[in-house]
Amino acid sequence: MYIFQFHSIRPSYESTQEETLEWIAKAHCKAENPQDLNTFSQLFREHLWRVGCKPDKIAKRGHVLSDFLHSDWDAMEIYRLNESSTGKNLSARSERFAQSADAVFSHYYPEEAVPPDQIIHVSCTGYRSPSSAQKIVSQRGWGAKTTVTHSYHMGCYGAFPAIRMGSGFCQGKKIRAEIVHTEICSLHFNPSLHATDQLVSQSLFADGFIKYTLAEQAEGQALRLLSLHEEILPDSVDSMTWHVAHWGFQMSLSKDIPVRIAHGLKKYLKALCEEASLPETIMQNAFFAIHPGGPRILQQIQERLFLGEAQIAHSFAILQNYGNMSSATLPHIWKAILEDPKVPEGALLVSLAFGPGLTISGSLMEKVCGS
Repeated sequence: MYIFQFHSIRPSYESTQEETLEWIAKAHCKAENPQDLNTFSQLFREHLWRVGCKPDKIAKRGHVLSDFLHSDWDAMEIYRLNESSTGKNLSARSERFAQSADAVFSHYYPEEAVPPDQIIHVSCTGYRSPSSAQKIVSQRGWGAKTTVTHSYHMGCYGAFPAIRMGSGFCQGKKIRAEIVHTEICSLHFNPSLHATDQLVSQSLFADGFIKYTLAEQAEGQALRLLSLHEEILPDSVDSMTWHVAHWGFQMSLSKDIPVRIAHGLKKYLKALCEEASLPETIMQNAFFAIHPGGPRILQQIQERLFLGEAQIAHSFAILQNYGNMSSATLPHIWKAILEDPKVPEGALLVSLAFGPGLTISGSLMEKVCGS
């Protein structure tokens, strides 16, 4: 099975990390509305800059909302903090998600597009029924040709379940599956929550969209899938959660996540190599596409596996240029590796992503030049 034809769409707006952190601080102060605003503002900013992701790790982040570009709370689309300390409710945010996702699918599938055999829609930041994937199939009259499957709410490792599904659909058939990620993390910000884990996530997540193709024959440069493996770490169900609240989706992150992942990593990687019938020694020269849940996760894995800078550079670069785009992040790293002439044909690629469970999911791939 091959993965190829990556096409990403950038959100309408982009802000530097400094600008975004300053907006977060203003929003929290507005939501709290303390008697001593100056003291709260100073203490909050100090705490945010201490625990949040710094601008040297994330330079900029994309977002579909113009809200993050100003602090006129009455003019906000979602974060009208003069009306509510949490902003608009989940219903309004879901409607905004649907509008953006519809636009993404219209861009990927214009009227003259060839209907794909399969569309797999991946997201953990918004759901509507009928989905944007179903709507575009209906609008284009592809209902007898194109099957839609949804792969939702699995968090940052969502690309791997989608690839498993697509591999099953395409196995032994001359058909193609197209996987589309629509992640709008910026819709799920709550400035009334001041806990450290909330500030960490608010300093990391961004919006991102990407589409790619899965088939038994490649076209041009591609990643050949050698193995897929997934594990849920024991006694870790509370380490990462993604709950539906009245205002939006709320994430909780335990500070021990990087340590838990690092401890379970060697056993996991051994199983990943065994599924490809390859020795663990291949990782010494492999490139690594690691989902950047945060800089600390990348650093822990780099240190534990003794990876050189070139082996993990693409993961750090995507985090720096785009932030954490949830399930859309790893496909952006794959795209960067395919387009990098410094990564030669035949290079092996180890991919890892993490999510609630606590789940470790990954793949072993080879960079190839298709026909």
